[in-house]
Amino acid sequence: MTLFVWSVCFGLATPLAILLALARRSSMGGVRTLAVVFIELTRGTPIVAMLYVAMLILPMAVPNGQIVDKNVRAMIMITLFWPAYVAEVVRAGLQAIPAGQSEAAAALGLGYWRTMQLVILPQALRFVIPGMVNLAIGFLLATSLLAVIGIFDLLNAARSSATDPQWLGYYNEAYLFAALIYFVLCFGGSRYSLWLEKYLRRRIVTEP
Repeated sequence: MTLFVWSVCFGLATPLAILLALARRSSMGGVRTLAVVFIELTRGTPIVAMLYVAMLILPMAVPNGQIVDKNVRAMIMITLFWPAYVAEVVRAGLQAIPAGQSEAAAALGLGYWRTMQLVILPQALRFVIPGMVNLAIGFLLATSLLAVIGIFDLLNAARSSATDPQWLGYYNEAYLFAALIYFVLCFGGSRYSLWLEKYLRRRIVTEP
């Protein structure tokens, strides 16, 4: 459940974050204002509050009294919460791209979206790989907050196993094993980030 929630929500949050970052840098005042308001309000709200909204408020907004699974509700709120943080990292990468890149693309006849797709975003995302991986690791650890609303994630599984009659008294072992799993996942992610940075740097050097 931990890996499922993390992979699905982070996978959905990344394209939303890119759109938010582009909207925050947009020349259209209304779009830019909406993006700023959403990002700042979301970043100023604790994720635990968002999860409680998913459990208590969201069911009231569903028409005809339909019941949505609490896992789905939590994932919806997390998917809306994470883009606000990822968008700021992406925006930093966009700001690092010289203005001449966009001007050169415009001189070649490329429109805004083609310029972003082919010129700006590939370079910007390459610059922010360390920040993206750092956020991804932080989000993986933040999934432990799902235990607060009763979702059976890794931390909740460790707590439940420690209260099982056959395993009473093994609290330290249960939580240490959960911590070991988190460490392996996070350490593996950081090592992959370093490898990816070196790989992309070699490609830039060897490309004609």
